[in-house]
Amino acid sequence: MWHTCADELARHFTVIATYLRGYGVSDKPASDAHHTPYSKRAMAADQIAVMRHFGFERFLLCGHDRGARVAHRMAMDFPDAIDRLMLLDIAPTLTMYEATDLAFARANFHWYFLIQPAPLPEALIGGNPNLWLEQLMAKHYADASPFAAAFAPHAMQAYRDTFAAPCEDYRASVSMDLDHGRADLERGRKIACPVRVLWGEQGTLARCFDVLREWCRVARDVSGHGLPATGCLVGHYIPEEQPVALLT
Repeated sequence: MWHTCADELARHFTVIATYLRGYGVSDKPASDAHHTPYSKRAMAADQIAVMRHFGFERFLLCGHDRGARVAHRMAMDFPDAIDRLMLLDIAPTLTMYEATDLAFARANFHWYFLIQPAPLPEALIGGNPNLWLEQLMAKHYADASPFAAAFAPHAMQAYRDTFAAPCEDYRASVSMDLDHGRADLERGRKIACPVRVLWGEQGTLARCFDVLREWCRVARDVSGHGLPATGCLVGHYIPEEQPVALLT
């Protein structure tokens, strides 16, 4: 999804774009009863290890959706590593689960489906994985029919080719990840580096949450704004839908 931005960013920075564990071509290690290997804490440690491998002890970080949740944990657990943080179209995971209402549940039904015990979600999605993937992506659009126009054909094909149901990530989100989020709040821990947040003005996040207020609960220095809808797009897939707005 970063193909629209990476070349421009690379004119000014060294760009390292990774898959999370369990996603794309990354390894998919066996899990355990507590979903520990797929907690955001475990994924955050992965990403820090990658950056250290390439010689970067401190760096700028941008994450979208699930990657942004890992980025949140990276900034909490490795504050000395993150210079500045940009998060795209999310509120804190704890907030989103604890404040669930009918509107959020309708828009994000998959959050509750994917946390069901194995092998139910995996088996059902495995029956027609392309349908699941495309319908889930299309639901972020005001008009679902032309949604694929936002995605380059080569990117869409890569999504199909590497897709695997990310259930363990979501199961960890309602177990260990929530425990870690509550512990941060109880201890008064906040993200220390500057945080910039962007989201779609017409998307689910904007309809259900006061985005900046929620990030101010968990970070010390927060700024950001919603991006206006463009045609059928409502701004969830920001790097592909609105790369110019993201880069500027």
